[in-house]
Amino acid sequence: MPNTPLKPGENKMGVLSEGKLLANMAVPIMISMLVQALYSIVDSIFVSRLSENALTAVSLAFPLQNLMIAVGVGTSVGMNALLSRALGAREQEEADRTGNVGLFLALCSFVLFAAIGIPGSRLFFQLQTDVAEIVDYGAMYGMVCLGASLGLFCQITFERLLQSTGRTKLSMAMQLVGAIINIILDPILIFGLFGLPRLEVMGAAVATVVGQCCAALVGLALNLKYNPEIHVRLRQIRWHGPTVRGIFHIGFPSIAMQCIGSVMVFAVNGILVAFTTTAAAVFGAYFKLQSFIFMPVFGLNNGMVPIIAYNYGAKKPERVHKTVKLSVATAMSIMAVGTLVFEVFPGQLLQLFEASPEMLSIGIPALRLIGLSFIMAGHNIPAAAVCQAIGNPMHSLVVSVCRQLVVLLPVAWLLSQTGNLTLVWLAFPISEVVALVMSAVYLKKALRSADAVMASGEAA
Repeated sequence: MPNTPLKPGENKMGVLSEGKLLANMAVPIMISMLVQALYSIVDSIFVSRLSENALTAVSLAFPLQNLMIAVGVGTSVGMNALLSRALGAREQEEADRTGNVGLFLALCSFVLFAAIGIPGSRLFFQLQTDVAEIVDYGAMYGMVCLGASLGLFCQITFERLLQSTGRTKLSMAMQLVGAIINIILDPILIFGLFGLPRLEVMGAAVATVVGQCCAALVGLALNLKYNPEIHVRLRQIRWHGPTVRGIFHIGFPSIAMQCIGSVMVFAVNGILVAFTTTAAAVFGAYFKLQSFIFMPVFGLNNGMVPIIAYNYGAKKPERVHKTVKLSVATAMSIMAVGTLVFEVFPGQLLQLFEASPEMLSIGIPALRLIGLSFIMAGHNIPAAAVCQAIGNPMHSLVVSVCRQLVVLLPVAWLLSQTGNLTLVWLAFPISEVVALVMSAVYLKKALRSADAVMASGEAA
C-alpha cells in the first residue's frame, strides 16, 4: 500500500506500509526499553560495588520485581489489544472505557502488592538463603519496591495507552524521564553523596521507585494533552465487569506466563544456591545482561501488537500477515546478535559486576550455554504476542508452561544431580527447542483461525 498522507479520521495503523509502520511504532519503544534495561543494569553495577552479597540480594529479588511487571504488563497487554481492536472497529466509547478500566486495575494492583510485599519481603528472602546480610539487604529492597509500586503500575498503563494509538515517541519520552532520574539518583542514594545518607541497597530501590513515579506523572500529562483518541476521565476509572473480563481474557495468559517466569527463577535460584550463592549472583547478572538483548524484542512486540490488533479488527489479513513476518524476522536477527555477544565476550560482560574469579569461572560457561537459546527465543517471543493480539492467548500460556515448568525446571534439577554446575545451564537451550516446535505449530493455527474470522467480512 503506498504511503500517502493520512486523511482526516484515518489511523496510520491501517494505512502506512507494514515495514514503515512497524519501524515507526516499534523503534521508539525499543529505544525506551533499552534505556529501561540500562538503568536496571546500572542498579546492579552500583550495588555490586558494595559487595557480592548485595548483588546476590538484588538478584534474588528478581522474582518479586518480575511478578509486579507480570501483572502490570499482562493487564496492559489485554487493555492494549482490546483498546486497539475497538479503535479499529470505530467503537470510541468502548475504547475510552477500556483505557479507564485499565487505570483502575493498575490502582488495584498497587494496593495488592503493597499489602503483601511490605510484611512478606523478609520471609521471601529467608526461604532462599540463611545468609543474614543477604536477607537484610533483600528485605529492605523488596519492601521499598513493592510498597511504593504505584508508580510502576501507572507508568506501564500510561505507556500502553500511548502505544495503543501509535504515539510511541511519547511513550519513549516518559521512559527516558524515569530512566534518567533513576540513573542520577542511584549513586547518590546508594553511596550517600552530596550530604545525603548512605542507603546502600535500599538506595537503589528508592531511586527505582522515584524514577517510576516521575515517569508515571509525565505519562499522565502526555495522555491528557497529546492522546485525543483516548479520553482519561476520573469518574470512569472504576470497575466495569465486561471490560475487566475482556482485558483479563487476553491479558491473563500474559500475566500467567511472566508469573511462571518468577516461579522458574525462584526455583532455579534454589538449585543454584545449593552449589554456591555465587551461582545465584551469576544468574542475576545474566538476567540483567540479557535484558539488553530481550528488551528490544519486547519493544518490537509492543509495537507489533496494536498493529495486528487494529488490522484484525479492521479485517485486513494481508497487513496482519506481513506484520507478523517482519516482526519474527527482525526479532530473530536481534537475538542472533545477542548470541554472538554472549559467545565472544562473556568475561567482559561479567566484569561489569566486579566479578570475582569464582564468579567468572561459573559465569563464562553459563553465558555461553544460555546464549545458544537466544535465536530460538527470537521466534517464540513474537509468536506468543501474535496469539495474544488476535484472541488466542491460551496458546502462549501452554508454550510458556511447557518451556519453563515442564521442561526447564525438571531438566535443570536432573542435571544438578550430576554435581556439575555447568551442566545445569544446558536446561535453557533444551527448553527453548521444545518451545520452538510448539510455537511454530500454534502460530500457524492462530493465523489460520484469524484468517477465517477476517474472511467473514474482509474490508475493501
